[in-house]
Amino acid sequence: MDGFGFSLTGGSALHLNTMSASARANILNELFSVNGIGVSYLRVSIGASDLDAEVFSYNDLPDGETDENLTKFSIEKDKENLIPVLKEILAINPNIKIMGSPWSAPTWMKTNNNSIGGSLKPEYFATYANYFVKYIQAYKAEGITIDAITVQNEPYHDGNNPSMYMEPTDQALFIKAHLGPAFEAANIQTKIVIWDHNADNTWYATSILDDADANKYVDGSAFHLYNGTINNLSTLHNSYPDKNLYFTEQWVGANSEFGGNLLWHTRELIVGASRNWCKTVLEWNLSSNSSLQPHTPGGCTECLGGITIDGNNVQRNEGYYIIAHASKFVRPGSYRISSNYSDELPNVAFKTPTGEIVVIVVNNTEIDKSFNIKTPGESISTSLKAGVVGTYVW
Repeated sequence: MDGFGFSLTGGSALHLNTMSASARANILNELFSVNGIGVSYLRVSIGASDLDAEVFSYNDLPDGETDENLTKFSIEKDKENLIPVLKEILAINPNIKIMGSPWSAPTWMKTNNNSIGGSLKPEYFATYANYFVKYIQAYKAEGITIDAITVQNEPYHDGNNPSMYMEPTDQALFIKAHLGPAFEAANIQTKIVIWDHNADNTWYATSILDDADANKYVDGSAFHLYNGTINNLSTLHNSYPDKNLYFTEQWVGANSEFGGNLLWHTRELIVGASRNWCKTVLEWNLSSNSSLQPHTPGGCTECLGGITIDGNNVQRNEGYYIIAHASKFVRPGSYRISSNYSDELPNVAFKTPTGEIVVIVVNNTEIDKSFNIKTPGESISTSLKAGVVGTYVW
């Protein structure tokens, strides 16, 4: 396992960065230290996501202008909130892994010259590959290592703001002819991850991995679960067992029910994604405020953060507890190990680098359930109330 965590959206960073220094230090230590809940993996947007206050890229130009050499590339916008917060997090956990995902290329590279939808123009494939290189290098200069990138967030969801449509044939061509060679030329070790969309579609990833010239550059595939079933990921794993799988996003609705969210997300993601070969399990935004701001025009208006921040006040929401059940106990480098599965008691087991056994169990019924957890030479008897999640460590 690489880790469990959230997306540190621009809005999440904004809320954290506007807290007092002492209040921010307290919540960051609670979130990211091993004495707290030990969040161990973060996803950030490359440019804006829909949970930023405004749409931006790292190479925005007046209408009609282009910049094929990326002479005006700049991450200055990220230096306002995102990078300072990341540096504080890295001071707490220098080993945390970070994945970058773009919601859109700069508009001048797109077929519709718009932040919403459109596709990457073929004549800018090479330029956009260099855009990724510059991003990784710029963050490295700030002391931040980008462990992995996805080529495009939700390439079939082109109605978000920002967003960009990308067919698998284009993603394969972009990787094999431009992005992979550009990373090689710049000696960049950042992993390239494909798809980054729903589990109802595994053929998108398969069609790229079937292309040997693209395959050699691809570390694995990323998934969300707004459509499909989590078990589909095992089908992809069985076809390409040498390629990694990542679960990278699932949002919690602000007007939904705490217990139902805790049950579903733990069952489908913490248990389900892990049992179906994912190395990460990430919820969506780390933090929001009580008015669910900021978001871009057309961006998500109901995305509840793992925590809600208003001034220096912090409320811990479903996402916090969903991730905490795993992140505090299943540390990076842990391995998932075999365990019996039942629909009434969905569960997943891990062995940690220090030799501990961790079992996460969901009571997926409406009645209290007693059960045994057995390992060679040891057995414990325990119980969970209806709809409750338990983490067991020994």
